[in-house]
Amino acid sequence: MSQPPLSQAIKALEQRLGVTLLHRTTRVVTLTPAGSVFLDACRALIRAAEAADAAARQAADGQAGMLRIGAVTSAFSDLLPPALELFRATHPRVDVRVEEIDTHVAVQAVRRRDLDVALVRQLATPPDCKRLTLRREPFVLAVPASWATATDGPTDLASTAELPWVWLPRHISPDYHDQVVACCRAAGFAPDARHSARSITSQLAMVACCLGVALVPESAASAPPDAVGGGARLLRLPRSATIDLAAVWRRESSSLTDSFIASAQATVGR
Repeated sequence: MSQPPLSQAIKALEQRLGVTLLHRTTRVVTLTPAGSVFLDACRALIRAAEAADAAARQAADGQAGMLRIGAVTSAFSDLLPPALELFRATHPRVDVRVEEIDTHVAVQAVRRRDLDVALVRQLATPPDCKRLTLRREPFVLAVPASWATATDGPTDLASTAELPWVWLPRHISPDYHDQVVACCRAAGFAPDARHSARSITSQLAMVACCLGVALVPESAASAPPDAVGGGARLLRLPRSATIDLAAVWRRESSSLTDSFIASAQATVGR
């Protein structure tokens, strides 16, 4: 910029601010105290603008931003920890927000854009979402440890027909509930759903309290499926039905969501 328009621009700025920014003599031009403060603030603005540019580019590249994950309780003890570890190793600047949430609520939250991805026990996929099965596992029978060791304890699903059940209501996880009902019907009985839990983890805790039995996914306990600590045991069943743990996310996904899905898929079977 040549001298005349520069001088005019500075003069207009001083008039707008109502302060003198420069002290002028015939030999030198120096900043006034107000000018020094204004210059420092302007430099801070430039740094902030440059940081905003960099943040936008990093977000577009999937290296920064926020990722919101919803997951059913059982995912926290098995699949989610290694998936998060791998994702954070490659995306250290991403702000990851995780919440425990029921399956049907999680999928609707994804569709409303309140969540970016959900780890749920769901078979159906809404038309505006994608679904990836991360683990397909058989149901096992959870029984109190003392019942499993007794001579008259349940040995298969049919032998639980007269026993109380710890139930997961349908409104919490419809597909999970329907699979359990189908298993019981195939065994020739309607279960006595006497007690109600809000998660598979709670089901196992209530089974350990000798309240009843439950069908749960094989990975629901960190211990081997035939010897779960804490007062419950998991018994394998012949020709057991299966239940999926799946990731659900919107079709118009971000690069961050795609990267997390890749991390979750890479950790399956480790």
